[in-house]
Order: sequence, then C-alpha cells, then structure tokens
Amino acid sequence: MTLRVQILKDKFNQSLGLPFKELLPESVIRQAVSKLKIKYKKRLFDPFITLWAFLSQVLDTDKTCHNAVSKIIAHLAQEEVEIPSTDTSAYCQARARLPEKLLEKLFNYSAQNLEERVTQEHLWCGRNVLVIDGSTVSMPDTIENQQEYPQPSTQKPGCGFPIAKIGVIFSLATGAATALCIDVLNTHDIKLARRLYSFLKPNDVLLGDRAFCAYADMFSITKLGCDAVFRKHSSRTTTMLKGKIVGDCDKLVTWYKPKKCPKGLSKDEFDALPPSITVREIYYYIVIPGFRSQRVSLITTLLDKETYSTLEIVGLYYQRWQVELDLRHLKTTLDMDVLRCKTPSMIRKEIHVYLLAYNLLRSLMWSAGTTYNTPPLRLSLQGTRHHLINFLPKLEAAGSKKRKRLYCTLLKIIVHKPVPDRPTRNEPRVIKRRPKAYPFMTKPRQELRKQLQTA
Repeated sequence: MTLRVQILKDKFNQSLGLPFKELLPESVIRQAVSKLKIKYKKRLFDPFITLWAFLSQVLDTDKTCHNAVSKIIAHLAQEEVEIPSTDTSAYCQARARLPEKLLEKLFNYSAQNLEERVTQEHLWCGRNVLVIDGSTVSMPDTIENQQEYPQPSTQKPGCGFPIAKIGVIFSLATGAATALCIDVLNTHDIKLARRLYSFLKPNDVLLGDRAFCAYADMFSITKLGCDAVFRKHSSRTTTMLKGKIVGDCDKLVTWYKPKKCPKGLSKDEFDALPPSITVREIYYYIVIPGFRSQRVSLITTLLDKETYSTLEIVGLYYQRWQVELDLRHLKTTLDMDVLRCKTPSMIRKEIHVYLLAYNLLRSLMWSAGTTYNTPPLRLSLQGTRHHLINFLPKLEAAGSKKRKRLYCTLLKIIVHKPVPDRPTRNEPRVIKRRPKAYPFMTKPRQELRKQLQTA
C-alpha cells in the first residue's frame, strides 16, 4: 500500500505539481491537514491522493468517478504494482471522508496566494478591486438535496431539480475567485454579500450591480476601510436637483437612514447605523448599439474627485461585466452548472473543488501572462485547460530538466492566441439551433411510467 501511495504522489507531483507548485504544493495540503487535526489510515485513497484525483476529475471533460479511478489504475499499471479494483466505491468513500473545512481552507489559500502575486501595475488607481455577484447551480434530484436546497416552488414535486444559490467574489486583476458562500435558492444576493464582507481587506474596492446598493451595506463596507462602486438601485428615484455638484454628471448626495429596519438586518445592526451618509452619484448615458441600458447611475463611496475621476469610475464599472464572464467560465467552461454529487455535504465539497481548480487555472494564466508580457485576463481559460490536460501526461513521464522545459513551453503556448478585446461587439440574443421537440415534464416520472404501461 505504501509503495502504491508513493507512486501516485510522485505521479501527481510531476504532472499537477509543477504547474501548481506556487499555489498548491503538497506541503500546503499537509499543513492544512495537520491544522485541522485530520486523522487518516494508511490506505490508497488518503487525503492527498483523493484531493488530486478530485481536482483532475473536475478539470477533465469526462467527470465520472469511473474515469477518475481509471486514471489511478493507469498510473499504477505502468509501474507493475498491484492495481486497485475498478469499482468506484473506495474513491467515492474517500471523497466523502474529505472534510469540508479542508477544501474550504485550500480554496481560501489558493485565492490569497494568487492575490499576493499582484503587483502595483495591475491595480486600479493603486487599489485592489473585487467584483461580487450571485448565481445558481443545479444538482441531482435526491431526497437529501431536496431537503437542503429545495427546487423552485413553481415546479411540481418530482418535476424539478434542487438548486443552490452561490455568492462569489472575484479579483478584477487576476480573475480568481477569492470568496464563496452557499445558500438556498430564494436567498437574496445582498444577504449572501453580507456574509462575504468579512473577506474584504482594508483599501479594497468592491464592485457590484444594483442588487447590492443599500444604505446599510455602503456603511458596512466603509467601516471595514474599503470602498464600493455599485449601480443605483431602481427603488431610489433619481433627481438632478439635490446634491452638491462636483463635476459634469457628478455630485455628492446625502443619504438618510431608513425609517424602518430593512429585511435581513437585526435590530442591533439597524440601531448601529448612522443617521446619514454621504455618497457620490455619477450618471451617464450609453449610446452603443446592443447595450440594454441607456442610462446608468452609479453610487460610490469614492468621494475624492481628484484621485478618482468621473471617467475612471465609469470605466471601472464597465469592467463589472468581467464577473459575468468569470461565472460563465465556472458554470459553462468547467461544467459546474449541473453538479453530480447526491448529498448536500458532497455538493458543497464539489463546489469548493471546482473553484479551487478554477483558481489553479487562473494561476497558470497569471504565470504565463506575466512571463511573456501578455495581460492574463486576455488569455483563454478554456485554451489553458486544454493545454494543461494535454501536457499532464508528458510532464508526468519527463525527467526534472525536461519537465521544466515542457513547463516553459506550456506557458508559451498559453499566451500564443490571446482573446481579442472587442468592447463594442454586440450580438442578437437569439438561439439558432432548435431544441428537440420533446414536451417538458409536468408529472413525476413514476406517474408517467404508469401511463406508458396502461396506454
């Protein structure tokens, strides 16, 4: 058993180890296991092998457990040692033994490690900008998942799938995910955001859409030593008559504390709010074809017009769309949209492993971009994933010198075809390919089967 475990560790260190050595080395995993006081038996699927196999599983296009176990067997077969069973139960049980706290800790470490590599030239006005947004993920229709993450109330029982709501903060400089929270579907984005504010660091700037623009949140963010740039909430009427004008389409406005305690705030939190706050409002018009919004009003706590000009803030909010692309990479490129695990605990683990794998790809893109003077955000995440998967077998089989040369080649081809910057491109929101002409399920599957039998 010890020999087989060592062989697998060497294989993963040689393949995944080199590209990700700066972000997730074995020593970091070992330190996290030690801090959490995780005890494990000497078996083939220990926490290290299981984690690396889990990462390989979510990075691969074939995400089945059978494919993950097949890779383990292939690694051991070429070393002429006893191969494990093709049954996936041992691997699935090992994944279930991985503590959520371990995966959460490794994800947070990966985010922090990559953020520390950001230099002054990649900051906005000398500030680190984070982008926040919410989304949903679907999962298998099991009793446990339905109890923890119920399906939409508009769907009939047995006709829908459990859905979880996730809130994610991304770094605007690196594109990496820096914070995550998971809740039920009907959770408002702002409730998720309030759980994520603890991940902010002093001097950060938080960028978000109108869902996060609330009085209490503006105060909470400034209290942390940070600033916010949000789109103005639609419930607040826009008037040009109030406020101190500081520039063209730019003014300072006083907001007053709500008369009633908003939903989601406790009485103590509401009582701690100041009677008023001063914010800056910037409004402008969009005349670019294809944009749905024609007028935009921004609310920000960046009050110094000399340091943060109107155009700088407008340009910054334009980059908020980057969070939509980051979520699309997670859900579409990495196929996180529909999860595979059948229990809520495993669902949360799967989400954390997806974000960990995403950050590992972002770290590889960052290394490639900074090495070859190409903006990392202009690199293709899908292309990086393809190149990495194709290079892993070669890295595994190569010696130390050849492995370093292969790694340099990998970085070079990642930057070979950067994604073009097309700011004014617009496409119609239509689908060309017709879906199959099957009706939607309106009754539980068991009832439909009975209808087939009696027909």
